[in-house]
Amino acid sequence: MKKVAVFTGTRAEYGLLYWLLKDIQSDLDLTLQLLVSGMHLSPEFGETYTQIENDGFQIDEKIEILLSSNSAVGTAKSMGLGVLGFTDALDRLKPDVLVILGDRFEALAAAQTAMLLRIPIVHLHGGEITEGAYDDAIRHSITKLSYLHCTSTEEYRQRVIQLGELPERVHNVGAIGLDHLKRSKLMSVSELSKSLGFELCQPYFVVTYHPVTLGSEAPEESFQALLDALNQYPDHQVILTYPNADDGGRRIIPMLKDYAATSSLRVLAIASLGQQRYLSAIQSAAVVIGNSSSGVIEVPAFGVPTVDIGQRQQGRLAAKSVLHADAEFHSIVEAIERALSGKYKSLDERIVNPYGQGDVSSQIIKLIKSLDFDPCKSFYDLSFETVE
Repeated sequence: MKKVAVFTGTRAEYGLLYWLLKDIQSDLDLTLQLLVSGMHLSPEFGETYTQIENDGFQIDEKIEILLSSNSAVGTAKSMGLGVLGFTDALDRLKPDVLVILGDRFEALAAAQTAMLLRIPIVHLHGGEITEGAYDDAIRHSITKLSYLHCTSTEEYRQRVIQLGELPERVHNVGAIGLDHLKRSKLMSVSELSKSLGFELCQPYFVVTYHPVTLGSEAPEESFQALLDALNQYPDHQVILTYPNADDGGRRIIPMLKDYAATSSLRVLAIASLGQQRYLSAIQSAAVVIGNSSSGVIEVPAFGVPTVDIGQRQQGRLAAKSVLHADAEFHSIVEAIERALSGKYKSLDERIVNPYGQGDVSSQIIKLIKSLDFDPCKSFYDLSFETVE
């Protein structure tokens, strides 16, 4: 029986992994080992590990790494703590494979540890581009530390191969978060209101803004521009979720709380919606606003427009329903106006999401079962061969 360890460090990534975790858990040939770290264990960010347990998963290892810091120095130190904690955890669990999704600094700490312990890594969502965040460099680094790759589009598959990975170990499976479209039961607006304890009685926006860790966007200034833009739409309610634990994220939280406190009937500020409530919220939203990757990858599949702000997601493939805005007041308002008017739509054209429509987990399970690990990786050089 193959032991499959899965790492999760944030609410967003856990939500994307949910159905894969369920499928590994129920497979008679696999044993799930769950490593939980980062924001999940922080009271400041909602202690979302409790949601994981409530969903019926056993957490095998909790690895505390977060420092209460807003600086790059704090993030670097957290990665160091992560390497120490993941080393002990992986040595105890001795998994046959480790699954890592994405591009977070916590994930990089887990990946470099697994590589040194000769544990093969299955990396999801490699090859993507987000030029406004250091996540971009982290993602490509995890690619080089990994053995098997599951990308979300063919273009991203080609980029992973360009990074020197063997084509036969790079598979375009689609975006795993879209499995929820076919497999998850979502709430009606009335059910969502009851669950939130917040009556949604007007058209509403779902808003998530994370600090930009590269580039010129100051978190407080950019977030204030967004709040000022939201004030232009008093007839729309706002569900406002907390930022992540990147540099500057904690500086945004007091602004978010103050904004919600000044208009408690119109604005709900919440640390974490959880995947079911988040997807239920976006399916009925007027517009999804912010700079989360979800606005680019998952939201278009619901036919809901996204206003993507600033540099964070710059470079990602996006459907026509994703409207880009600079991180300043007038640009954000203009993009929201276009989204509400529907002017981004062609009269005879359906919005096509480049990330697929679900059924990803089963493909990953098959690849994990067929994995035959050789720690000596060969570099695939494009100057000698043509990509197939």
